[in-house]
Amino acid sequence: MQDKGDIDAMPTNDQLVDMLRLMLVLRVCDEKVAYRKRRMEIPGLLHLGVGEEAVAVGTCAAIESTDKVVSTHRAHGHFLAKGGGAKALLAELYGKETGCCKGKGGSMHLVDLACGFLGANGVVGGGLPLAVGAALAARVLGERFVTVCFFGDGANNQGTFHESLNLATVWNLPVVFVCENNGYGISASLHDQQRVAHVSDRAPGYGLPAEIIDGNDVLAVWRAVSRAAAAARAGKGPLLIECMTYRISGHYEGDPQKYRSVEEVESWKQKDPIARLERVVLERRILSPEQIAAMKAEVEKEMEEAVVFAKQSPFPSDASAHTDVYAQARGGM
Repeated sequence: MQDKGDIDAMPTNDQLVDMLRLMLVLRVCDEKVAYRKRRMEIPGLLHLGVGEEAVAVGTCAAIESTDKVVSTHRAHGHFLAKGGGAKALLAELYGKETGCCKGKGGSMHLVDLACGFLGANGVVGGGLPLAVGAALAARVLGERFVTVCFFGDGANNQGTFHESLNLATVWNLPVVFVCENNGYGISASLHDQQRVAHVSDRAPGYGLPAEIIDGNDVLAVWRAVSRAAAAARAGKGPLLIECMTYRISGHYEGDPQKYRSVEEVESWKQKDPIARLERVVLERRILSPEQIAAMKAEVEKEMEEAVVFAKQSPFPSDASAHTDVYAQARGGM
């Protein structure tokens, strides 16, 4: 049980403002991406995180710049929250050489080692063992960084989930598992896929501490991850945090979403994480309505500039096709 001081902890006013701005960046960026995708400007599948911004921002605000993050196929928010640039993200989505992976990775394979973003992953549950490996590296190298592993509720039915939780606890590794439970694995409700009510119900089987929090409350996320990261850094081992949230956008951009009702989506819109944080900064008189409006206009301009940068950037040259790869075929068959 955490003491009351931990539970009631609050970020500084500057941190609250930074979190609000960053959540707006995530929201506006994905809205820009959705619009450009509908105009057929961006290739490939896009998995947007509209409505889930509090998990990414609250988590990354609670950890240190030297800590590592492993992501999922729904990675845009994690990338931006960990310090990846919007221009590098948008250019990558457009397949341009100025992208974070030089236009060769796309939405589901974002990487930026400079800010500790170890990578998105197009394989459901694929990031879990990678995060455990990164945490093991910290142990072997004698470094103090913590690894945060984002994963969705659908991943908890993958073997990698169970293997990773088991190994992390057996070796007492500095990893924080952050589950973004948005209630659906593609189009299937979580409750139609398993008998346990929560992903965290599975943690005790591995001796792994776990807690369930409101994933649309950025302050609750910040508090929970702050405690977990501090414990992991102090050698107390891993922890699982299940963030109850909801994606307002479909599983992918263009998803007809026949598996859920309009009423359900509308009910979750009333729990919008950005609006909730806006109310906090207004009630505490940290920002005025005019200042929030100016912030939104500034973010809108910044994201539009990122789109223009991406569109105007060059595509990778043909000569670069065999660079930045692990293996290259030589000779004939």
